[in-house]
Amino acid sequence: MKTVISERRRAFIKLMALGAGGAWQNACSGRKKQAAREEEAYFPKIKDYRLLGRTGFKVSDLAAGSINDVGVLGAMLDTGVNFIDTAESYPGHHRLVGRAIKGREREKLFLNTKMLAEGDCSREGFIKRARKSLEELGTDYVDCMMLHMPETVAELKNEAFHAAMEELKAEGRIRFVGLSNHGSFWFKDPKETMEKVLLAAAEDGRFDVFLMAYNFLQMDQAERVLEVSRRKKIGIALMKTTPVTKYEILKSRVEKLEKEGKEVSPFYQEGLKRFREKVERAEEFIQRHGLKSEEEIRAASIRFVLSNPDVHTVCCSVRTYEEMEWAVRLSGTRLNQEDGASLVSYKKACGRFYCRHACGVCELECPEHVPVNTILRYNHYFLAQGREKEARLKYSQIPGTRADACMDCPAPCEKACPYGVPVQGMLLLAHHQLAGA
Repeated sequence: MKTVISERRRAFIKLMALGAGGAWQNACSGRKKQAAREEEAYFPKIKDYRLLGRTGFKVSDLAAGSINDVGVLGAMLDTGVNFIDTAESYPGHHRLVGRAIKGREREKLFLNTKMLAEGDCSREGFIKRARKSLEELGTDYVDCMMLHMPETVAELKNEAFHAAMEELKAEGRIRFVGLSNHGSFWFKDPKETMEKVLLAAAEDGRFDVFLMAYNFLQMDQAERVLEVSRRKKIGIALMKTTPVTKYEILKSRVEKLEKEGKEVSPFYQEGLKRFREKVERAEEFIQRHGLKSEEEIRAASIRFVLSNPDVHTVCCSVRTYEEMEWAVRLSGTRLNQEDGASLVSYKKACGRFYCRHACGVCELECPEHVPVNTILRYNHYFLAQGREKEARLKYSQIPGTRADACMDCPAPCEKACPYGVPVQGMLLLAHHQLAGA
């Protein structure tokens, strides 16, 4: 992905060029100090490192998530970020990470990757896939290999996976074992929540690091996991930390559908009507209370999770140098009173436009078994994280029923949602943009 380099990025590159051929070492001390001051002004640095549970590794409080530009990832590592998250299921991401870490001091980086319990799930199959991941990453070892998104407690006890991890540990190919989770594909069993799976993993004792969803709108399923992980010294990395919905985009999508004037079912029209009404109420609240900008709310949401001492690192999925610089400047910061008030106001105004990751309560009422939580998570990637291409690909690969089934439905899901999310309207809009309908 091509990115326009900012003036600050150009200035940083110019500063780094001073080091070529030993010029940096030979420069006078005054020039060094001036360059250092300019570098800090133009290019922020990580200010806080935290012990990642029992791994003994001190990780940067902000981590590199699914960044799809090698230059941006490299620049993020230059700031002092040392935790990199990737997965075999992220198309081309292993090789991109490999390019970004080439030539760097490997022992100063914590490389985390993940494997799904799909395909060849024998011991030999997991080992073969792990070796392929190492080859693609261009490294002799990974610091943590995670079981990626097991949906049930039974899945995390996959003995073939654990046997493979033990063999790879003995070879020095992996150092620690972890687990990622943000809920199930379809909420078949209300007891198999993210909380239940992660607590079972903590009790199992074979997992050293967790990657999970946690944010200011979704604390209930993570609080107990954080508490238990602290006692058991399990490392905690977070994802889905900025649940800020671009409601202006959602509103424009509704207006576009209305302008098309297509013949649609009454249920479809009613679903969009309920959604529009909630958007308008949110807009009125924002104007009346002078709610902060989306960027300020996103910053406050990151400071919220950084303020929790049980959190060790927060994955950031940035796309540009500007976004990367903005995120890194939050390193070492904490939530203040003004931030707290802003998040409370945002929750009142816009909290209903965020489908809670790992929830799925409404799915129990869906007669068509639509994977509501998964679809709206993909839509969150599309709207809030700018991962449009990836979101559309994932949506196209959903087996079985998708959100087009919601057009002729009386929406029992909305009645079941404990957070007042206009589920049907959001699903219809998700289908419209993810399917290009």
